[in-house]
Amino acid sequence: MLVNTLFENKVEQLYDVTVRLASALEGAGISYQIVGGLAVFLHVDQVDPLGARLTRDVDITVDRARLDEIVAAVEPAGFRYRHIAGVDILVDANEPAARSAVHMVFAHEKVRPEEIDSVPGISKPERSSRGYWIAPVADLVRMKLTGFRLKDRVHIQDLDSARLITAEMEASLPEALRARLQEVRAAR
Repeated sequence: MLVNTLFENKVEQLYDVTVRLASALEGAGISYQIVGGLAVFLHVDQVDPLGARLTRDVDITVDRARLDEIVAAVEPAGFRYRHIAGVDILVDANEPAARSAVHMVFAHEKVRPEEIDSVPGISKPERSSRGYWIAPVADLVRMKLTGFRLKDRVHIQDLDSARLITAEMEASLPEALRARLQEVRAAR
């Protein structure tokens, strides 16, 4: 089936990018974690493969203080650093379109100044079945409720539908983020 092949090819392309990136960062002793839509996809896929939605890029959390080391570590793996329109990305030489680049967000910083909360640190990432580090669900929930774009709300729905958002996670959220979670649930 053509659609299935296209989907599978895109998933494999994302996995390939992530494995090359993770290998380069780990080889240089640089902490990272996969966040964003790919991390949501990986978590949901483990409990509800049919509920997992594909994303088109890779997002990672890293420490800004190590940016020069990151750039040097990933270059041999085929990534080039670019700062475009206020966004720090690693462009893959195999797929140079910015929309498919690796987007970096920095631990303990806000992605946009108006956001409620900053990006969580890299404290307890989990190993994916493919071998790279992904953010825990609790961190993803906090990040997605902070960003609160349409795709963030959809990711929250996916995590919630897969029963990955626990009562304990919900209780640990600041009041403003708990209200956003209730808003997402009410919109279903």
